[in-house]
Amino acid sequence: MPHPAPSHPTTRVLAMLELLQANPRMGGAELARRLGVDERTVRRYAARLDDLGVPVVAERGRYGGYRLMPGYKLPPLMLTDDEATAVVLGLLAGRRVGLPGQATESALAKVQRVLPAALRDRVQALRDTLGFTLAARDSAAPDTGAVLTLAAAAREQRRVRIRYRSWQGAETERDLDPYGLVFHSGRWYVTGHDHRSGEIRTFRVDRVAAAEPGTARFEIPDDVDPVQHVTRSLARVPYTHEVEVLLETTLAEARRRIPATTATLTEAAGGVVMTTRAERLDGMARMLAGVGFPFVIRRPEELRGHVRDLAQALREQAAR
Repeated sequence: MPHPAPSHPTTRVLAMLELLQANPRMGGAELARRLGVDERTVRRYAARLDDLGVPVVAERGRYGGYRLMPGYKLPPLMLTDDEATAVVLGLLAGRRVGLPGQATESALAKVQRVLPAALRDRVQALRDTLGFTLAARDSAAPDTGAVLTLAAAAREQRRVRIRYRSWQGAETERDLDPYGLVFHSGRWYVTGHDHRSGEIRTFRVDRVAAAEPGTARFEIPDDVDPVQHVTRSLARVPYTHEVEVLLETTLAEARRRIPATTATLTEAAGGVVMTTRAERLDGMARMLAGVGFPFVIRRPEELRGHVRDLAQALREQAAR
């Protein structure tokens, strides 16, 4: 399958090096096709790589082609102290927020092994003393292959077949037109048109057991914003109780206090209507008390009793 043609000559030269590393020998015609150039340009790229110290051997004749000099290896990646520290910090933070797979740990170990001794000790001191307020989300880390497949499909607007495991453990296969990936609160999500339901849906990527790119193409609707769709769909998770409350404040103030993943906020006469769902109404009563706005309960009626119970409990605490 041909690579998408890189847009810059330097990028094409590097793409040629990548192809030669992955294949023992490649013909000039095949390289030209994969890079989206002509064979004369391939010869020029080979000369450019040779100028950069990468020994490319050109073999002439009917079965000729290009290959790297046997035994040649790319030089190790060289990082300054600041760059190496930034990489380690990024990997440490990524491990907490849900970077995919086990690659984070192995990459961290490799970087630390090649650090100069003095810097390695300083970085280890950072690892030993750095604390996080955010709990690790290892259980929500998706498979690296699934993340990359979905990202490529979204960029190329190519349909994928996914095998998806629901929160109940049931597996289904479905065709998905992925509009984009969203990283939110320690989890990876993909949103797009699900051909099984005929709707725009959001899926957790850590529950994608397999993702296979197809050949069908699609167009992303102009009015689709993957980030907004994910946050709104999370706010509509089907908990037991549907809640609607009028908050006596402005929309801007409400948005500052209430995340989009928690509730839908709509400007209305007298304030802002907050629509959400809750598994426990006593928890919803505490949430309403905590936002600090006067409010009017519209539904459900049982929420009023839980607010009264909370007010009574607070009065008793105040009297102690």
